[in-house]
Amino acid sequence: MCVGCLSRMRPRYKRLVDNIFPSVPQDGLVKNNMEKLTFYALSSPEKLDRIGEYLFQKASRDISRKRNEFVMIAMEAMDQLLVACHAQTLNLFVESYLRIVQKLLESSEPSLQILATQSFVRFSNIEEDTPSYHRRYDFFVSKFSSMCHNNNPNLVTMEMIRMAGIKGIQGVIRKTVSDDLVENIWEPVHMDKIVPSLLFNMHTMKSKTELVVESGISEEVNDKTDSFSLAESCLRELIGRASFGHVKSVIRPVLKHLDAHHMWVPNVFATQCFRILMFSIQSQYSYAVVETLMTHLDENSNASPKIRTSIADVLSKIIAIAANESVGPTVLEIINSLLTNLRTSVTRRPPSNIGLSESDGENEYREALIHALGEFAAHLPDYQKIEIMMFIMSKVPQFKSSNNPNDLHVQRMCLKSLLMVSTKYSSVQMNATFPQSFLDLLLKTLTASEDEIRFIVLRILHTLLDRHNNVSKLSKATVDISKSDINLEKCSRSDTIFIRKHAQDIYVSIYESLEMTNNTVDNVEAVYTTLALICIELLSEETVLDFIRLILSIQELAITNAVLSTQQKFHLHALVISIMLLVAVVTDLHPLKDYVEKIIEQRKLLSATHLLPEISIHNEVKSASLLPAGVLIEEPELTEALKASGIDITSEAGPVLTHRRSWVENTNMSMKGSFTDLSNLDLDSVNSTPAMQRRFSPNEDLSFEAMKRSLLDNPVIKVEQNTRQTQLCDMFRNTSFQDLVAISTASKDEETLHTKITDVFNKVDISNKLSNVETNNQPIPIYETLFPELFAF
Repeated sequence: MCVGCLSRMRPRYKRLVDNIFPSVPQDGLVKNNMEKLTFYALSSPEKLDRIGEYLFQKASRDISRKRNEFVMIAMEAMDQLLVACHAQTLNLFVESYLRIVQKLLESSEPSLQILATQSFVRFSNIEEDTPSYHRRYDFFVSKFSSMCHNNNPNLVTMEMIRMAGIKGIQGVIRKTVSDDLVENIWEPVHMDKIVPSLLFNMHTMKSKTELVVESGISEEVNDKTDSFSLAESCLRELIGRASFGHVKSVIRPVLKHLDAHHMWVPNVFATQCFRILMFSIQSQYSYAVVETLMTHLDENSNASPKIRTSIADVLSKIIAIAANESVGPTVLEIINSLLTNLRTSVTRRPPSNIGLSESDGENEYREALIHALGEFAAHLPDYQKIEIMMFIMSKVPQFKSSNNPNDLHVQRMCLKSLLMVSTKYSSVQMNATFPQSFLDLLLKTLTASEDEIRFIVLRILHTLLDRHNNVSKLSKATVDISKSDINLEKCSRSDTIFIRKHAQDIYVSIYESLEMTNNTVDNVEAVYTTLALICIELLSEETVLDFIRLILSIQELAITNAVLSTQQKFHLHALVISIMLLVAVVTDLHPLKDYVEKIIEQRKLLSATHLLPEISIHNEVKSASLLPAGVLIEEPELTEALKASGIDITSEAGPVLTHRRSWVENTNMSMKGSFTDLSNLDLDSVNSTPAMQRRFSPNEDLSFEAMKRSLLDNPVIKVEQNTRQTQLCDMFRNTSFQDLVAISTASKDEETLHTKITDVFNKVDISNKLSNVETNNQPIPIYETLFPELFAF
């Protein structure tokens, strides 16, 4: 039988496939015959699987015979059939196609590997009509990942193969992520190959990575002509397609790669990787990256301080990106984790052979954590910043004194964290800035025994009180200040209510902090700044008197306190005169300003300049008890100056300026249950009640000092009271019920109800309404005149 007859007996699909191959491979694919084959495949889709199998057989023979040109023609035909055919039977054809691609990838020829990769990338962009239930891509993941690590001696060939491997990985991702029925690409067995391969190629272009980090560029690099850019693009696409449950599947291989190759120190590449992840991930999942990194930080709690510092630094550079998407419990979880790491670092017992550099590294680690916390808070809304500050304040150990250095260090670090958050907050209304619980804890910490802790609390108050950027102008006490030097705004009604409500607690805490013997110049200067900000932001004519009482009390403290050093007393005198002048300037009290300036001139003339600012330059030691006359603020002159300024000092109950802590007892706000309330009651109402007698007169002194003096002068009274109380208790324990009733109802002067009513009505004076009618020269009881029917016999 002739060859022509044999060829005609072959199946048509084989003849059509054979016809697409030219006699000379350099001529390429026969296009006319390829069109016939495509038409036949579309007309008879059930033949696609056979066409694919036959093409696979021909390509396999050509590969084994090293006829690469015919292999390329077969792959081109496969690609055209894939694009043209979208039938349900395409899955069977794809199996043959993937077998050819695998065969090419297994070849040692770089050209065939690149050809297979290019074909696979085109295949990955095809959307199939029907899903595949049995297709697996584990070989392709492994092969493409290995190509990413190619070390061919020829640098051009190595770069081409690596780029082909990256493109292949990108194709696998596109083909598998969108199809839930295929193999799960997010499994660790695959991610542990894909992610390190991408990171390896990104790190090979280290110089370009550093350039991107230094320039702050976070957008995708447009130039994809090198393996670095292509790997970065693939990583962005991978994390961008990840759902919430798959985010950690990508992040964990990144962390493993950085740990295994010691890339945390320095952390330039680590920072670049996580910035890519944060900018590429779906925004609602960005906080999951932060949580995973913080968990990794916890797992490395025993690592060297440099590694932990680098991780914390990376965290501080990406945490702000997640802040905008973090809401509710997530915010507090992140803050709590940062505080926990900070506390762990503080309480960690250092080894006995720890060096200075190791200790410095631990401090850098803590500062990195605090910086991360501040960066996170800076991008949150103000109401969440308040919640964070309250949360941090609740974590601060509250104790007046402690001998444990770790306790003090924990308190110090927590307050530094609070200070960092407070610098990111912009106060509007003080009642919103200082919730009651937050203010109470803050003021309680202000009286701590450690001077550095008090200084940090004062700095926190500065950041929260300063709404007009005056803190830098008020950092040093001075007597050379004018109204034009500061930014002023009229105190609002809500702020006035706030200071009237909380002035007592704030002033007492400031006063007690000044009583501490370990106060440094920085502490006194910080108190000056705090008082100055209160004066500028919160004072008005309604609240200025209480503030002046505080100033006078500080002056009295400087005069009478026996434990403060001479230098500390001079500091307080300088503080008093500076604040008093600022009060006069801010509130436009010109007579008061003239009086204060007169005292300043007296201090200069009488060689008492040590009572004036600058506080920090007073190094000479003088006697604090021998002060020239006229250099202190005197109460009579101050009272006259206030009256001349229009301040109504008569509206205040009790002494105006005499008591050392009079701001506590004479606030404008009436305290519930105080003696001030009792003094306003009508004491005569006691006598109007039957069987009750007033035991004191309105003129009696009911002050605390009078009651204390009474008890001290008459110690017998307390003994007699205790004796009567004991006898009464014994009587009620031992006496029968009938006897107790008899004792209770017995009366030496028993009076009837008629007599009691008579006494009550006789005290009612209605002489202007009715005239007394006399019968037998005796006045008729008024009740008989008004209610005769009730008392008729």
